[in-house]
Amino acid sequence: MKSSRLSWIDYARGIAIILVCYRHVFEGSKEAGLPVGNYNFLEYANIFLYSFRMPLFFIISGIFITKSLQKKGIKLYIENRVRSILYPYFVWGFIQLSLQIIFTKYTNGHPTVSSYLNLFYMPREVAQFWYLYALFNVSLVYALLKYFLKLTALHNIILGIFLFYLSSIIYQRNITTGLVFDIFHYYVFFSIGDFISGYLLDEKSKKYLQSGKTVLLIFIPFICGQVYFLLQNLNHSTSKYMFVEFYQPFVFLFLALIGCTFIITLTFYLQKKDRFKWLTVLGRHSLYIYVSHVIIFSFVRIIFTKLFGIHNVAIIILSGIVSGLLVPLLLYNLAVKFNMRFIFTLEKEPENKVNNESVNNSISPTQSIKY
Repeated sequence: MKSSRLSWIDYARGIAIILVCYRHVFEGSKEAGLPVGNYNFLEYANIFLYSFRMPLFFIISGIFITKSLQKKGIKLYIENRVRSILYPYFVWGFIQLSLQIIFTKYTNGHPTVSSYLNLFYMPREVAQFWYLYALFNVSLVYALLKYFLKLTALHNIILGIFLFYLSSIIYQRNITTGLVFDIFHYYVFFSIGDFISGYLLDEKSKKYLQSGKTVLLIFIPFICGQVYFLLQNLNHSTSKYMFVEFYQPFVFLFLALIGCTFIITLTFYLQKKDRFKWLTVLGRHSLYIYVSHVIIFSFVRIIFTKLFGIHNVAIIILSGIVSGLLVPLLLYNLAVKFNMRFIFTLEKEPENKVNNESVNNSISPTQSIKY
């Protein structure tokens, strides 16, 4: 039994975490009052690259649900999710809220002590951390339905499409549903990940997925779809650029899947060519980047604007992205060095690591498969 990594997954997560970081840095700069409106292309890029980022994370996570349940069973699977997703959600959510309360004079968010309760039932009020709570809840519900009710991936896709449409109605009517909303909205993508897992993990499929011709073929509808997404949302700015996602839900579903398909084929191609390996480093550490990058960028922005009086948008956004991606890597490696890995996860470190950066063999940032 030899442990090996699926590099394309690390590539995909690496690309996705860069896009996530860019959006949060851009939105954080805008909320801080920096003149980002003087650079329309920054906002256009933010919208253009938006539709497939989070769906991609859920699809990739869904790919391994069947193998995980077969290998671990329902109890160990849930325990793993608690250790690797729910734990960092509460730890880093608590840290970020605490820092915002302490430095409320300088931060965009202004939570109070009661805001800690949002971690349990209103995750959207805890900035970017909603994703981890949504991923945990979606995987939990999916695993229970699959294990006890024997729902197939196709059954779950049908259920997911209904829930996805229902989430758009909830959004349009401004109904407060707390954590339920994200379960409804992203369940379909997790289901799709499970449905296509057999094809993506089949060695015979690689020759088609990693073909440069396949990438080019999907590139055209990808570009067309994102241009449509951009133009439609620009015409409905009062919806905070969410018009297509929640007022054209099935169009969004199609565009998101086209975007995810393009990224997946692109990452298979990169895996074949063995190019841009630094993306895989970001991908393997995407969870650790996700939980800490907003804190790091906020600190960098405050230093630039408050201490040095620098308000140049290009400098702040570029430095925010670079620091938001790289500093978490440093923090994680320091945590490992000083036996403080528990700051990021309760997952046990693999005994036989493929390399020194390989960690956590079961969830989003570091998925490994044993053959």
